[in-house]
Amino acid sequence: MTMPAHNRNTLMLKRDDRFSPNSVEKDLSILQAVAHNLPYSKPTVIEEAELLRLDNSYIAANYELIVSMARLPEVLIRLEELRNMGLQVVNSGESVMRCQRGRLEQLMRENSIQMPPVDGEHGWWIKRGDAAAQSKDDVKYCPDEEALQKAKTEFAKRGIEDFVVSAHVVGDVVKFYGVGERFFRFFYPTDDGQTKFGDENVNGNARHYSFDRQQLQDEAVRLARLVGIDVYGGDAIIDEKGQFYIIDFNDWPSFSRCRDDAAKAIAELIESETN
Repeated sequence: MTMPAHNRNTLMLKRDDRFSPNSVEKDLSILQAVAHNLPYSKPTVIEEAELLRLDNSYIAANYELIVSMARLPEVLIRLEELRNMGLQVVNSGESVMRCQRGRLEQLMRENSIQMPPVDGEHGWWIKRGDAAAQSKDDVKYCPDEEALQKAKTEFAKRGIEDFVVSAHVVGDVVKFYGVGERFFRFFYPTDDGQTKFGDENVNGNARHYSFDRQQLQDEAVRLARLVGIDVYGGDAIIDEKGQFYIIDFNDWPSFSRCRDDAAKAIAELIESETN
């Protein structure tokens, strides 16, 4: 690695707590770990909303790099403005916007990414489409038509008109984590019991069906490229025949199962894009 000519002032944006349900400390920990692995940067960590209280001209004059876990729409817009002013931003505002479920599902279907069908024989999942899940009520399993219609009504009462519906797939739930093409890991959440909302329990304990692991990685990397995102994670279902279906994809997970290795990979990615 070539050493930069000077230390860079780095602004790091902590994710708003509403977008870290049951994961506030985990999300902060990965951000701090990345800061520790950026040897040529002088990091300043702030809440993402604080960015809105700073002028773009001030930020551009005082920082060269923004490492962001932000998800507030108005913050993502500002990040794009700053990126257009020449600042390096990881993840970019536009790429995070593409992770909104409604936009993401359309992108996945248009590009034939392996995902669940709309209809099936084992019920459905309904998920808010305008933003990442902020509570357990934003993602619901519906075993039958009656439950699905009830969930749609509940979403409407909460003012959520944008949602996506997909068929439930029976199989193993795996969570995957990626950094560009340089880092990829996956884990079975029912093996270690780590869970955000407990939705993995609908499928029960993993049977560890055999599947093509390289193919899953290749498909996740392809989706990340389409979205334009550098740091990402998601969930997939592996059925008994070894077919996988990507059921979730999002910007910058907590990497809690592989934090140290992921932090190093993120820092290496940032340095490689700078030099």
